[in-house]
Amino acid sequence: QVQLVESGGGLVQAGGSLRLSCAATGVMFGIDVMGWYRQAPGKQRELVARITSAGSTNYADFVKGRFTISRDNAKNTVNLQMNNLKPEDTAVYYCNAIRFVSPTKSDYWGQGTQVTVSS
Repeated sequence: QVQLVESGGGLVQAGGSLRLSCAATGVMFGIDVMGWYRQAPGKQRELVARITSAGSTNYADFVKGRFTISRDNAKNTVNLQMNNLKPEDTAVYYCNAIRFVSPTKSDYWGQGTQVTVSS
């Protein structure tokens, strides 16, 4: 099992910045991809950014150039630096970790942290 705990959400004005952090504990064997998803009210959960243990990153188009994901494999943490925030970034942000030990794939989720951007 893997436990994910997010922190760093809050209320910020448009144009401001926030930094989300996610700490992973438990059995990390086979955990390669970690990332951030978000879910706004009435909408489906969507990918924001993800990063592999080798440092390869993938961003949703709506955050490119504004958000940066980083990872510390030694500390089992993944961070999301969010700059130039917009009201449409308002959502609950969830940390995700994927374990793949062939042939089984397992998804782990944090409890979520609220990000609210005021106009």
